[in-house]
Amino acid sequence: MPHHPQLRTAYEQRAAAGTPPLYTLTLEQARAADLADLRAAGGNPEPVARVEEFSIPGPGGPLPLRLYRPSPHRELPVLLYLFGGGWTLGCLDTADAICRTLANAAGCAVAAVGYRLAPEHRFPAALLDCHAALSWLAAEAPALGLDPRRLAVGGDSAGGNLAAALTLLCRERGGPLLRHQLLVYPNTDHAADTESRRTAEDPLLFNRWSVQWYWGHYLASAADGADPLASPLRAASLAGLPPATVITAEYDPLRDEGEAYASRLAAEGVPVELRRYDGMAHGFFAMPGRFDDGRAAQRYAAERVRAALFD
Repeated sequence: MPHHPQLRTAYEQRAAAGTPPLYTLTLEQARAADLADLRAAGGNPEPVARVEEFSIPGPGGPLPLRLYRPSPHRELPVLLYLFGGGWTLGCLDTADAICRTLANAAGCAVAAVGYRLAPEHRFPAALLDCHAALSWLAAEAPALGLDPRRLAVGGDSAGGNLAAALTLLCRERGGPLLRHQLLVYPNTDHAADTESRRTAEDPLLFNRWSVQWYWGHYLASAADGADPLASPLRAASLAGLPPATVITAEYDPLRDEGEAYASRLAAEGVPVELRRYDGMAHGFFAMPGRFDDGRAAQRYAAERVRAALFD
């Protein structure tokens, strides 16, 4: 279908402002521009009952972790939400508004971890940090008043990639056990040759050059890209992974690989629900202040997480 009217308006505004693609900027400039754009389009962050800051042990040194509580109730289930940004951009503040909304709407605690970024720290540094955070939450849950038996993981874009890879790593390492995975327009194959990847050439949208730029920072070699922990679609088996919610956007170069991952999960016996938002582009989920479908997608994601953690 045509671009959603709200997407068309955003597109025209970017064109009029001469906003440069992030992949044409320096890393410092791109990181600042990405955060500024998400703050401007993320809507008003919702208040939650409590926000706590922790420094936890990580494989490369201490990691910041932020915990959002929607209520003072004890034994809340927990969603570990991983921010997007192509493994190269992003920080705890990138997904602050998302975490608040999901905590309130799903009724669970939401944790975010400041995993190491590329290219300073390439694959698998970010994934190992995410596993360390999940393991810490599982181990410390009783002391924190959380329920280690009800854990989920989620993320958008590169965060969706990390969430999918984390389920594979947890299966490989025997835990922590997860109830659900929320994958929002995830990268699933570094060398995907799909229609959505090939035709995404518009410089004003997230496009195939954007995808190449991020993968180029994250991977040290093509061999790393063949690793299922970098490209989950390349896993020999997806059987036994936690039930999944997969969200995609019509005008997204990652659309087809995200939907292919959902199809494989279903074919291998993993309960999965796929929802595509027609007329939308990559990034809409994180921009509910700009796109009504972003808010709708966050509500849908929260409903799915709530059903998984409170059933």
